[in-house]
Amino acid sequence: MMAKSPTATAHSMSFIPASQPVEPASPQAWCFAFVQRELLLPDTEVPTLAPMDATTLIAQATVHHYLGKLAAVDCWALELPEPPPGWRRMPLRAAMMSLDSTLGALAGRATQVLEWDRTHRFCGVCATPTTLQPGERARICPACGHTAYPRLSPAMMALVWRPGELLLARSPHYTAGMYSALAGFVEAGESLEECVHREVAEEVAVTVDSLRYYGSQSWPFPNSLMVAFTARWTGGEIVPQPGEIEHAQWFALDALPNIPPRFSISGHLIRDTLAKMQKGDWV
Repeated sequence: MMAKSPTATAHSMSFIPASQPVEPASPQAWCFAFVQRELLLPDTEVPTLAPMDATTLIAQATVHHYLGKLAAVDCWALELPEPPPGWRRMPLRAAMMSLDSTLGALAGRATQVLEWDRTHRFCGVCATPTTLQPGERARICPACGHTAYPRLSPAMMALVWRPGELLLARSPHYTAGMYSALAGFVEAGESLEECVHREVAEEVAVTVDSLRYYGSQSWPFPNSLMVAFTARWTGGEIVPQPGEIEHAQWFALDALPNIPPRFSISGHLIRDTLAKMQKGDWV
């Protein structure tokens, strides 16, 4: 059964993406402003975002990009040299966990647009300074015509299972005690399914079949698209990949370790699969 994206129905506010306003932008707007990849939030006891008069912030921004409309209100991605009075910086991951899921997802979108703009100011073919292409999210080289669109790096995630157990692993950079599903980037010329089989074999040396698509999530660290599957174990003993997997093992359904929160698709994938297996709604 296909699962919905974690942020697909999280909030009643609808977002319509666009690269430029269809009509003159209004002063009131959602502002996703960053200083050195950290999101700016109002310096209040419970920081959150709300539509505001964006005129001053946009004027202070070194870079600004239109994102679209959220609940019929314009949205902007802004890069500022320093926080204005009354604002504070927060690491993006922490901000996304504390914000409403819709706003967190838009903050992730905003930082990816700003990072694309920062890393494509010169043509990768002839090194000529690029310019923004009107009407679409692209930077174009005026010398050779090379066009650079926002980069997207697809990565698969696989939750391996067998009756009564889930295979979970931890990377050396995880929070202490945290385990998750297996994951890795798709290589050139590789399908998502081929990536699942290769990464599972490389990371823990087991084989799988019965791949089942679960869902996907944009992951702005820095520009990934996580595509999640479940996969049935068919053979092999766990052998962690040196340098990539610190520890991996089979866990009984009633004895799982600390797993990621539902902020990430891995947290949804593990919890939803666990619930189905515990109910017997799984083959």
